[in-house]
Amino acid sequence: MTDSTHSKITGATTLFGCMAYPAGHVRAPMIFNSIFQEQNLDKVMVAMSVPAEGLAAYVEGLRALTNFKGAAVTIPHKMPLAALCDELGAGAQAAEAVNAVAFTADRRLIGNNFDGEGFVAGLRGENPFNAPRDEIFTGKRALLVGAGGAARAIALALSRCDLAQIDITNRTPANAEKAVRLAKKIVPDAPAQSIADADVDFASYDMVINATPLGLHKEDAMPFDVHSLSANCLVCDIIMVPERTALIDAAEARGLNVHLGQHMLDYQMQLIGEFIGALEAR
Repeated sequence: MTDSTHSKITGATTLFGCMAYPAGHVRAPMIFNSIFQEQNLDKVMVAMSVPAEGLAAYVEGLRALTNFKGAAVTIPHKMPLAALCDELGAGAQAAEAVNAVAFTADRRLIGNNFDGEGFVAGLRGENPFNAPRDEIFTGKRALLVGAGGAARAIALALSRCDLAQIDITNRTPANAEKAVRLAKKIVPDAPAQSIADADVDFASYDMVINATPLGLHKEDAMPFDVHSLSANCLVCDIIMVPERTALIDAAEARGLNVHLGQHMLDYQMQLIGEFIGALEAR
């Protein structure tokens, strides 16, 4: 933070955090503090480097700190912190993980996960289909490759859109089946189903989403072959760093439209800010 930011901290400053371990890589404090400064708000967000073994005690300490309102949450605390919450929102229930927590007036801890909503908001905002805003998802067939926490949150969010089909595939079929169950528990008529790797017809989808960790490292294998996709398919990645993965580069080289993982982060920052009480609703 700059000196000017420090000078604005008062006895009435509302505190927010970004919980991680280690916390040197987190971006949320820079983003939120910039907004606080621009809007002349008496609020500050700090990075919180919390070892896993101290998480429960740390949360109880924050519960007693009445001017602390909430936090963004990242690795490795997303799943353990979900278990410490008094209540979970739908996104967190589907993901079985949180990426934001907020204290109520009576200091109950509420958790939610905005990966799915951020992904959908990013598609609406960037509109890579170049479609009318209310028709971006209408009738489209989507394939979700991967079934971890972020994938489950995305499956739920897509289930609330007007897609014709959402197929989920994973190298462990039971995980794909679990993602479908969690989505349908909240959205009973979700057009979601699990599908075995061997049964995937990649050419039949309008949108294929990489929700696996493949692409984080240069030596990673490709999550799927872009040459198996139709010429009109949108290739999405949820990996944020590197911003351009080998999958994105290969898809663009083939002439396909792409959607970067960074959009999922950018578009959920407002949602997280509203949830923890840091930002006003738009």
